[in-house]
Amino acid sequence: MAFLADALSRVKTSATIAITQKARDLKAEGRDVISLSVGEPDFDTPDNVKEAAIAAIRRGETKYTPVAGIPQLREAIVRKFKRENELEYKSNQVIVGTGGKHVIYNALLATLNPGDEVICVAPYWVSYPEMVALCGGTPVIVSAVQENEFKLQPEDLERVITPKTKWIIMNSPSNPSGAAYSWDEMKKLTDVLMRHPHVWVLTDDMYEHLTYGDFKFVTPAQVETNLYDRTLTMNGVSKAYAMTGWRIGYAAGPLELIKAMDMVQGQQTSGTSSISQWAAVEALDGTQAHLTVFKKAFEARRDLIVSMLNQTNFLECPKPEGAFYVYPSCAAAIGKTAPSGKVIATDEDFVSELLATEAVAAVHGSAFGLGPNFRISYATSDANLEEAGKRIQRFCANLR
Repeated sequence: MAFLADALSRVKTSATIAITQKARDLKAEGRDVISLSVGEPDFDTPDNVKEAAIAAIRRGETKYTPVAGIPQLREAIVRKFKRENELEYKSNQVIVGTGGKHVIYNALLATLNPGDEVICVAPYWVSYPEMVALCGGTPVIVSAVQENEFKLQPEDLERVITPKTKWIIMNSPSNPSGAAYSWDEMKKLTDVLMRHPHVWVLTDDMYEHLTYGDFKFVTPAQVETNLYDRTLTMNGVSKAYAMTGWRIGYAAGPLELIKAMDMVQGQQTSGTSSISQWAAVEALDGTQAHLTVFKKAFEARRDLIVSMLNQTNFLECPKPEGAFYVYPSCAAAIGKTAPSGKVIATDEDFVSELLATEAVAAVHGSAFGLGPNFRISYATSDANLEEAGKRIQRFCANLR
């Protein structure tokens, strides 16, 4: 009898974590590594949020919390959804987890049976299909290709829906591509979903506040109110509030689903960190002034790296609407020989040689289900980004 669970054979290690660790190891060896692999803002948590956490500690808010979250945070989340997304929820329709990944995993664990299918749109966040597989479901991959700006087309969605489809996971703005759906684009997709009432929608809105120019964020249940009763709308404070280490994600949805997730979480982790929850109350209810600063900086960085990549041999980089990633194509570099003498056969070869030669860490597109591309996170300093761009240009100039 095998000691490890069979389910582990269906799951791969996170490529983003693996690349980030490899970059750390090289840095520890003394290499001047610029890591563009991690999806984490370089900004500090806003002061008002930190002060709220300190005040909570001093008040003695250090005990176990309700599994689904403290009432004050759940009520703040209700206000947030109404204020920003035109969605009406009651506090008992809200659950708080230890990050967005935890919330998604609990939703899948609470609902999937063997043979249930979950649609994942490639390029996808690396964890989506792995979480589906770990929970006993079957990930069904549908591609959103570069020619369509990495956005799922309604006819492609229609094609992959089967009687076994239980969920579609939607992510806008997207990790890894930064692509985001306008109202009209989202409406075309929700029109398809309205024709298939057995399909539930799990929407990952973690990058909601990081959109640029005149782009206006929308979420599926906002665009099509008739999807409300079969949509789990997930969000969190990690990206827009620079609170990755605080580990707070949350979601709202139908009461029956939230109760099931509460039961799963109660036997798994119980309540999330009490101090982090009080900090999140302030994040959602307090001043949002920092968002203007964050967005201005990220938009300038996006424009910088897109410009530099599009001036680089063998690379083509679309300009995304949101998040803090770009997803350039390295198709023209496939078949070229790197300075090491290795022939670049895949996008994974490309990023491996880039890291070895120029000490720039990026993540290969095949890890996100669609290549030959690679993901760059521009959530780093302008100086780091400009230097990384120069190194990438030099690397590509030396391909033969």
